[in-house]
Amino acid sequence: MIDLGLAGKVALVTGAGGGIGRSVADWFGRAGAAVAVNDIDASLADVAVTELRAAGVDAVAVPADVRNADAVDAMVAAVVDRLGSLDVAVNNVGSLGGEATRPFVEVDAAYARTIVDQNLLATTLCCVAEARAMVAGGRGGVILNVTSGETTRPALGLAVYGASKAAINHLTTTMAAELGPHGIRVNAVAPGTTLTPAVRAAFDDDHVAALVRSIPLGRMCEPDDLARLAVLLASDLAAMVTGQVILADGGAHLSRSRPAAI
Repeated sequence: MIDLGLAGKVALVTGAGGGIGRSVADWFGRAGAAVAVNDIDASLADVAVTELRAAGVDAVAVPADVRNADAVDAMVAAVVDRLGSLDVAVNNVGSLGGEATRPFVEVDAAYARTIVDQNLLATTLCCVAEARAMVAGGRGGVILNVTSGETTRPALGLAVYGASKAAINHLTTTMAAELGPHGIRVNAVAPGTTLTPAVRAAFDDDHVAALVRSIPLGRMCEPDDLARLAVLLASDLAAMVTGQVILADGGAHLSRSRPAAI
């Protein structure tokens, strides 16, 4: 048996009512951590918590709109109050702006603001509150930000999305440098196109087939692929890994120049 060092730890996962976040919450529970489930939809958070508890996981729901600073501060405070600490935070909330793609010349202020707020702003607010809690706790911690493989190449039709996620990559490395002396590791996970329910709804079968053909490993990323990577990066096995952006796209960046959303 390999001890991951996560038993008894407390993990907060944002956007964990479904998709990647839900898989991440499940895997942290399987690794022995207590899990705080965030989602803007309280009912989705409650369902996730019910199922986690049924599997023997100590879990609580902390619904909040993570674009709101006061709500984020209250969320993190609730995690510490109800579970005793905050050891791991996975910032998974993000958005394409409600569209699969949009030509750059059709970008307007409302569309850009929606994407920047739900990606860069939300992640920044969460990181600040999480870092403060970890510093105050005095026992270090791990912060993981979910970005995108679209930050590794021109993101045609996804310029604002790609830029907002690339900014999170930079945020991640800067945080790692500043927070390292407090024993806090900060990394980012950059998935390729991931078969979440939202992606399945956005792309038809032909589009998905074309994406698969462009991926050297021959398949698209599944939420569980990202969840396992998140657990690895949060575990003691990655104790010397910080300030890294880990690309998990099956090799798509080696062969594909056209865009595809996370």
